[in-house]
Amino acid sequence: MKTRTQYRSGAGLAALAAAAVLALILLEPSAVQALVDGRMLAVLLMAMAMIVAAVVGRLWVGVGLALLLGAGVIVAARGLGLPALPHPVSTGLAMIVASLSFAARGSLFARAYPGRGWLIALFVVGGEAAILVTASVQPALLPAWLLALLPAQWASAAIQTALTGTGTRAAASALWALAGTGAVTLLVARLLPRRWPYALMFTAWLALSALVWFRPVPTPAAAHPAALSAPPVPALSPTASG
Repeated sequence: MKTRTQYRSGAGLAALAAAAVLALILLEPSAVQALVDGRMLAVLLMAMAMIVAAVVGRLWVGVGLALLLGAGVIVAARGLGLPALPHPVSTGLAMIVASLSFAARGSLFARAYPGRGWLIALFVVGGEAAILVTASVQPALLPAWLLALLPAQWASAAIQTALTGTGTRAAASALWALAGTGAVTLLVARLLPRRWPYALMFTAWLALSALVWFRPVPTPAAAHPAALSAPPVPALSPTASG
C-alpha cells in the first residue's frame, strides 16, 4: 500500500511539472526556446529526477520521467520551429548521465529519510537552482570555485556544450563527475544504515569537483538559436576570478 501511494505521489508530481511546462508552451511559445538551454534543462532534469526518485524511492522512475520531460521540451521546441540540435547524441548522453546522477541522490534521500526524503530533495534542488540563476544574472557575483562544487553546474555545462559546442568530448570532465557522483551515491544508499560511507561520498564529491575545476568545460560559442537568448554558461577554471 505504501509503495502504491508513493507511485501515485510521484506520478502526481510528474503530471504537475508536465502541466506547468505545457502551460508555458501554450501561453508563450517563444519561451520554449529559452527552455532549450543548458541551465534550464539541467534544473528541469534535476527537479524531476531527484524529487520523484525521493518520493517513489525508485531510481529508474526518476530517470525515466526526467528524460521524458527533457525530451518533451526539445520536441516542443522543434515543433515550434527551432532548428535541429547540432549534436543530438551528445545532448541525449548528457541528459541521461545528469538524470541518473540526480535520481541517485533522490534515491539516497528516500532511504536515509523515509517519508521526508522528498523535502530534502526539494531544498537541494531549490538551493542549486538559485545558485545557477544567480550565476546567470550576475556572473561576477559568485566565485568560480563555488560553481565547480555543484553537480547542477556540471550538468548545465555538459548539456550546454552538447547544445552549442563540440559535443561530448569537450564536456568529458563534467560527464565523468556526474557519473562518478551517481555511482558513489548509489553505493552509499546500498550501504545504509552504516554511516561511514558518507565520508566516501564526501571525498568522491571533492575529488570530482577538483576534476571539473582543473579540466574545465570550455564556454561554447552561441551556435544554436536557443543559446542566443541566454548568456553562456560560465567556464570553471583555476584562473577564473574569485
